[in-house]
Amino acid sequence: MPQDEARVAPSIEGDPLQQPQITGVPDPERKSRLLVIWEELSHAGLADTAMRLGTHILLIALILATAWIMRQFYQTVPAEQGTGGAAQAASLPTPTPTAVPPILPLFQPEIDEPAGIPRLSSLHTTLPTLPRVDVITYTVTAGDTLFGIAEKFGLEPETLLWGNQFVLGDNPHNLRPDQELNILPVNGTYYRWSAGDGLNGVADFFGVTPDEIVSYPGNHLDPETIGDYARPNIPPGTWLIIPGGRREFVTWSAPEIPRDNPGVAKVLGPGVCGEIADGAIGVGAFIWPANNHFLSGFNYSPAANHPGIDIDGETGDPIYAADNGVVVYAGWNNWGYGNVVVINHGNGWQTLYAHLGAYNVGCGQSVYQGSVIGAMGSTGNSTGSHLHFEMLYNGTKINPWDYLPAA
Repeated sequence: MPQDEARVAPSIEGDPLQQPQITGVPDPERKSRLLVIWEELSHAGLADTAMRLGTHILLIALILATAWIMRQFYQTVPAEQGTGGAAQAASLPTPTPTAVPPILPLFQPEIDEPAGIPRLSSLHTTLPTLPRVDVITYTVTAGDTLFGIAEKFGLEPETLLWGNQFVLGDNPHNLRPDQELNILPVNGTYYRWSAGDGLNGVADFFGVTPDEIVSYPGNHLDPETIGDYARPNIPPGTWLIIPGGRREFVTWSAPEIPRDNPGVAKVLGPGVCGEIADGAIGVGAFIWPANNHFLSGFNYSPAANHPGIDIDGETGDPIYAADNGVVVYAGWNNWGYGNVVVINHGNGWQTLYAHLGAYNVGCGQSVYQGSVIGAMGSTGNSTGSHLHFEMLYNGTKINPWDYLPAA
């Protein structure tokens, strides 16, 4: 044994303070200290608190250790896997990076207006349509009707008649293709000023005030230069729009034709009858005067000066007397009704049958309900074969739908 080692061994054995610590052997002194501390905590009532605190510390330590281990694992695995795929990735074509367009800053003009709701401008602003104030014209085409034209321009049918008296003569059956009609901007009437007219009288006739005529912009009248309303400065021949104006229709339909004086109908045409003796009396109940029980054209419309119904049918179809009575008019009507037969039923009722292709009864002849009095046609102002049928009671036009049996 070397000399140095011989010297060291005795010194270690002889000094108890230099004795090496043997791992795994409990230290009685340290154990007694821990017990003393635990006993003191127990006596102080802090044993449970210390136990819970120690448990929490141990749990946190375990969580941190687990997280550290997982982090080390995931950092090493991708690196190892990446070495095998690097060569394969290098062989692939390198993608060309897409140029990113520059983002322009939003333009924010400086506005000196106070804060509030912003007003946004529009390059496609739709301006409201201004109301029309002047008269325009419309050319009638095939298939047009008075009601259809009126609806197209938002007017009442009577306004078309009142605005075109010299063309239509207050008769909707006078409508023909290629006619030029005046289309008023509002419902009302159209009046041509005559020499000697006064605003007060004209306004009263149409049921309006003079100021309504003068102030309407479509009439282009200057209130400051109009002068005296009794003798206004309006040139004769000037056409004036009468907004809201109304008047009685000029009707060429048969008036009440009494048996004892049928000559009152001489204005209608050559079908007028002379003095008539008494004859058959009606029962007051009516049948349909034609085989069809539906319309082919105009309906009953006093507003459009159409006091009857247009019943559909073919030329030559029989026309029947709707009730017993006596013929008080038979022949041509000069005002658009063509061949006409009128029957006075002797009980306040009167019926009219117009646009007949032919008739086979004469003045003063008694007829009975269901008797054939003529044939359907399209004479006079008619656009196709049909029967224009009217009913009158004590001088007043009646809606036939209210008295004919249900179809």
